[in-house]
Amino acid sequence: MSEQTLITLSQSALERIHELRQKTGNDAKFLRVGVSSGGCSGFQYLFKLDDKSNADDIKVYIEEDQILATTDEASMPFLEGCEVDFVRDLGASYFKIINPNAKASCGCGSSFSV
Repeated sequence: MSEQTLITLSQSALERIHELRQKTGNDAKFLRVGVSSGGCSGFQYLFKLDDKSNADDIKVYIEEDQILATTDEASMPFLEGCEVDFVRDLGASYFKIINPNAKASCGCGSSFSV
């Protein structure tokens, strides 16, 4: 892992990203994490599996010179110091943010306020 690690990925999240790379046959896939206004608490998290970098991408998690997660400049202040986890529950599986910057979050955990 490099010193560019700005967001932590749990072991479960790392395993899921690697599973998705294998499933799609594309080792260049990475998790794009973002924040947008909306949701029931003011801001909501966005997740997308991508393989195309944008000019304004901030590489937030690098492992062995491979990008595993990115975000954009506008989202970074909300996400710095966060952990991305991957949860497998009985009826669903999903990426989840553990955000020490959030002052409140909704019951479903997909939106937050600062």
